[in-house]
Amino acid sequence: MGQVGPEHTARSISWNGIASYAAIAIGALLGVVMVDQLGFVSLGLALSGLALAALLLIRNKPSVPVIRGERLPFWAVFGRIAPFGVSLSLASIGYGTLTTFITLFYVSRGWSGAAWCLTVFGICFILARLLFISSINRFGGFSSAIACMSIETLGLGLLWLAPTTAVALIGAGLTGFGLSLVYPALGVEAIKQVPSSNRGAGLSAYAVFFDLALAIAGPLMGAVALNLGYSWIFFCAALLSITGLGLTLLLKRRSALSPS
Repeated sequence: MGQVGPEHTARSISWNGIASYAAIAIGALLGVVMVDQLGFVSLGLALSGLALAALLLIRNKPSVPVIRGERLPFWAVFGRIAPFGVSLSLASIGYGTLTTFITLFYVSRGWSGAAWCLTVFGICFILARLLFISSINRFGGFSSAIACMSIETLGLGLLWLAPTTAVALIGAGLTGFGLSLVYPALGVEAIKQVPSSNRGAGLSAYAVFFDLALAIAGPLMGAVALNLGYSWIFFCAALLSITGLGLTLLLKRRSALSPS
């Protein structure tokens, strides 16, 4: 972002996510094949080699110049970002639920091929970002996030009610498609809340909420699965996504009422 400028915030965040989720889409199936054919040791060696390659790739990258200006305390930045971050967390719990429990969900139904759900999720996520990233600048971050959360909620609902693996795959695809633009769309609006000189702190604070969603998803949905069954974890994730959608609508209304 520092290299391309703030006007390309949404695109920068999106390409970062594309790289991450491409790894999920590729790694889900490739990892299964490697463990099947070569054992877990091959997977550990391959991942270590990839991490080393990444280190070699970035070690000579030049640092981005520091932007001079007003420096807000981190907790002040965190407070401004928090409403957007909470909305992001509520929407992202569905992602944590899918990636953590989809295999156990398939086993509970007596199905096979859970890795395909992760692959379909990743492919739809990437395609949505490639095809529709410009919609954030065109329609605004709030409108894009609201539309995407609606699609994600539909996908999670299909996973909850899925009678067959085909419906589960459609649900996973819609979930990935919907979640795709939530992070950059809300991120664009969140970064507007802090001065340019605090953009790095703002992004750091915003990213915390995505990590928080992943940390919450495991124990929360584990408790739901233990008491209600694995299908109900997707129902709960859909409810949380709807809650995030409602919060985003409130933030959009507040932004429209605020003086320019």
